Amino acid sequence: MQQLKILNSKETKRILKHLEMQFGFCEKPHLVFMINSKDKIYVINRDVEKIDLSVLRIDCLGLYFGTVCIDGVRLSIEGSQIIGPKSNKNILKLSKQDFEKWLKGEDFEIDTKLSGFVLIKHEKDFIGCGKAKNGLLMNFVPKSRRLKVVNN
Repeated sequence: MQQLKILNSKETKRILKHLEMQFGFCEKPHLVFMINSKDKIYVINRDVEKIDLSVLRIDCLGLYFGTVCIDGVRLSIEGSQIIGPKSNKNILKLSKQDFEKWLKGEDFEIDTKLSGFVLIKHEKDFIGCGKAKNGLLMNFVPKSRRLKVVNN
């Protein structure tokens, strides 16, 4: 059984330090960070601290924020939307053509010097987190959220 754990202030600071190093995000959100046994991070309102989670069998609670990986934090679409507007580095802006590829869940070549996890942006919107490596952008959009056809 997966166990969901509320991160203490030291563990939360470690996550926030990763976000600062990766994306230049320097704010402390007024949310509680929780993590499960598969290193998936969830965020929820501070009111959750009033609940005794040890008596509940819960796999996840709140909004899926991202996953802790060996080389940093890989954000969910919603995670990128939470921190993106307040971040200032490793932001990859996509053209309309690349944006459509992204929505379809494709990996594609990019012309950038960025490497590692990057925030993906199209026009004013943050649309997820990908991994730039050797001129390729790896897409982590879940299959259930990919589009087959993009209407113009």
